[in-house]
Amino acid sequence: MTTKTNSARPITGRFVLITTVCFFSVVIGVNLLMARLAIATLPGTEVDSAYSASLAYEKEIQAAHEQNARGWKVGIHLERQPDGNATLILDARDSAGAPLTGLVFSGQLERPTDRRADRPLHVVEDNRGSYRGTAQSVAPGQWDLVIQADGEGKRLFLSHNRVVLN
Repeated sequence: MTTKTNSARPITGRFVLITTVCFFSVVIGVNLLMARLAIATLPGTEVDSAYSASLAYEKEIQAAHEQNARGWKVGIHLERQPDGNATLILDARDSAGAPLTGLVFSGQLERPTDRRADRPLHVVEDNRGSYRGTAQSVAPGQWDLVIQADGEGKRLFLSHNRVVLN
C-alpha cells in the first residue's frame, strides 16, 4: 500500500491577511496613478466663463451672417514638412473672384484633445490675395485649423477645419 502525502500548505489567517493587504494596495495604487494621469492630461474647461461665452454667442451669429453675405472664397492648403514644420498657403478671393489684399490673416493649429499642444501659424501676405503661414514643431495627427482674417478694425472671416497631418 502506498500512502498519499499532501504537500500543500494550509491557508492560515496570516496568509489571508497578507494577500488581502497586497490586493487592496495594488488597487489603491492603480487608482491613485490613474487619478494623477487624468488630472495631468486634462487641461480644464473649454471656456473660462460660460456666462460671458453665452453673451458673446449672439455676436458670433451676426458675424457669421455678415461673412456669408460677403461671399468670399478662401482656398487653404496645409502640409507638414519632414522637419516637423507646417506650411499653410491661403488664396483669398471676393465674390467676384478678385484677390483680397491688405487683410491680416492669423491662424492656429489646435489639438482636439489637448489645448496645451496648440501651435500658432504666422501668416503674411505673399502676393495679391495669396498668404503664407508657418507653424513650428507640429506633430503628425489630427488638428483643427482655425483661420481668421481681420480688416477695418474687426473680424471679417473665420474658418474652422479638421485636418490630418502626416
